[in-house]
Amino acid sequence: MQRHEFGYFIHEGVNNLFSHGFMSFAAVGITVACLLIMGTFSLVAYNAEMLLKTLESEYEILAFVDDSCTPAQTKAVGEAIAKLPNVKDVEFITRQEAMEAFEERSLDEYMRRNILPEMFRDRYAVYVQDLNLARQTASAVENVEGIGKGNVRVDEDIAGGFILVRNVAGAVSVALIAILLVVSVFIISNTIRLTTFDRRDEIAIMKMVGATNGFIRWPFVYEGFFLGLLSSMIAFGLQWLVYATVAKSIGAADTLQFLRVVPFHEIWKPVALSFGAAGMLIGVGGSLTAIRKFLQV
Repeated sequence: MQRHEFGYFIHEGVNNLFSHGFMSFAAVGITVACLLIMGTFSLVAYNAEMLLKTLESEYEILAFVDDSCTPAQTKAVGEAIAKLPNVKDVEFITRQEAMEAFEERSLDEYMRRNILPEMFRDRYAVYVQDLNLARQTASAVENVEGIGKGNVRVDEDIAGGFILVRNVAGAVSVALIAILLVVSVFIISNTIRLTTFDRRDEIAIMKMVGATNGFIRWPFVYEGFFLGLLSSMIAFGLQWLVYATVAKSIGAADTLQFLRVVPFHEIWKPVALSFGAAGMLIGVGGSLTAIRKFLQV
């Protein structure tokens, strides 16, 4: 591509934006709306994933130590568990600590007054790396000397629930984002097709005098590029504003304190790159789709 051609293509692309003011405004508005919806779904899915990871990191398998074990044997039990596959961390909990934790959770005053440390057993809280292997890890813990069969508590329903929610949320988010991306390309394509329809005679004449398809196509590609870039910049700014407002509202609500919203300043770079890439993909993809029909002269 020659330098003067490059400048011509950019000039024509920008000129097309302003010569079709209303249509360009409509294309930008629709693209911004689609990018905002895609961005919102993506950020909700990301925050849900982070919340699930936090909850998963707190998921524990309880391994009760045999009462006959000496302190040295109890320590050896913990060391043996820590060496097992899929074990991320091991925490020793004395019977006194277990009783205190029960007292904090119990709402029954009579039970809080009458429980004794002797009613509890020393235990290890085992944290796993992969919830999918929680059952296998629990079986391996049962085989550790000093634990034994029936002395391991693993809640498979909770582990399965975490995995199911994560998989469903991921699949739904990907499907919705893909659908919105296709819809955005379709809308941009039809918008640019309307603008090129007015120039179909000009395109036909250019073809007749020997202009290549590439020479005719590039101004429309740049038009779509600038439409997408402008849309992504506007959408990113609005997304930042909406995200910050929602995060502030959640942080101020006492009933939603368990929700942790990732601060936008921690994720703005990948969000900006994603918006820019999606906007330019929508704009350029729509332009290429629109102009293809008019080049078949």
